[in-house]
Amino acid sequence: MKQFFRILGIVSAAVGLMLMALLTFAQSTMPDSYRVASERSLSVTAMGMTARIAAMGAPKDSAANTSLTKEQDASYQAQLMLFDTIPVKTVQVDVVPETKVIPCGTPFGIKMFTNGVVVVGTADLDSSTQTVNPAAVAGIKIGDVITQVNGKAVSQNEEIAQAIADSGGKPVDLTFVRDKKVLHTSLIPVKSSYDNTYKGGLWVRDSTAGIGTVTFFCPDDKSFGGLGHGICDNDTRDLMPMKTGEIVAVTINGVLKGQQGAAGELRGYFTSNDPVGDVQANLETGVYGTLYTSPVQHEAVDVAMKQEIKLGDAQILATVDGNTPQYYDAQIQSVDYSGTSTTKNMVVRITDPDLLKRTGGIVQGMSGSPILQDGKLIGAVTHVFLNDPTQGYGIFAENMLAVSRDLHQQFLSKVS
Repeated sequence: MKQFFRILGIVSAAVGLMLMALLTFAQSTMPDSYRVASERSLSVTAMGMTARIAAMGAPKDSAANTSLTKEQDASYQAQLMLFDTIPVKTVQVDVVPETKVIPCGTPFGIKMFTNGVVVVGTADLDSSTQTVNPAAVAGIKIGDVITQVNGKAVSQNEEIAQAIADSGGKPVDLTFVRDKKVLHTSLIPVKSSYDNTYKGGLWVRDSTAGIGTVTFFCPDDKSFGGLGHGICDNDTRDLMPMKTGEIVAVTINGVLKGQQGAAGELRGYFTSNDPVGDVQANLETGVYGTLYTSPVQHEAVDVAMKQEIKLGDAQILATVDGNTPQYYDAQIQSVDYSGTSTTKNMVVRITDPDLLKRTGGIVQGMSGSPILQDGKLIGAVTHVFLNDPTQGYGIFAENMLAVSRDLHQQFLSKVS
């Protein structure tokens, strides 16, 4: 009998330690806040979690997994429970409007013009007496965005070049942005011994163009979200500071297949220079704006919140030939619920034999391809793993939709 109780004690201690470890892990990895669509209740599928409405700040009806309608509080607190028994943490739950979007997967061309000009490099210049780098001497660095020259706003490379050429060697006052701070400096141009013109040793860029994939289209307000990550300058790797942007139609006419150590790429061409939409923002989570019409005739679907996503089968909607998207099989390998990353929220693996044969997996240009599971939009493809192009990261659809909503509200406020 003593032996039995000794074994029982050891087993109980082991189970207790396992539960404690699981509880600690859940506390550190599960987020402190959730979104839930109106008419739905909070239900967390990860790690055997359930949710109960917390007493503090809760609606009057505090039953487990209570649904909140649009007429009820816009936010409340809930208690996460492990195996519906052990309290884990109290979390904030924000009720958001029920929104249906059209998953697209269509390629689009982006023409984007910067707010100011981006410094992508500086250069040494040979004068009659010495070699000097006027931009470096003035404290200009790669990634700075020059917004004014001698107090006049600039948005094109030629405007800066002309102001420096016309300076006669006198100091040119520059206003620029670095790390969201507005700074000022004076640049002293140097007469180049090469062509006897005044130069500043600046390499700048005022526009960019590329191809991406539309993730979703909202039929109610014609807004869209795409790419799942921002457009960065190739040289500085910083987000391009956007002034204006246009969306144009694209046809995919080739694929550079991805392989280990080398990312593949969709190749295409702008079908027309006539815009089919406008870009309103280039942000970390993607490109947002309005499209004049829906690029596809798909049915609108619900947007899943992060707690609804599960490991296993899924599909991506992508275009790898022409301009017609197709569904391809994939699997969700892991989900990061913690919210530590804005765009790398899940790992998706391509399993569709046809797509693997044609592209090798995820390639450049597929960024923004919708990820669907159980008939809901759960996210978009954002990055490929260079060591394994069959895998890549995805962003939560709820993150993109929240940004799109906020931008649309800001737009309406400006209009009103």
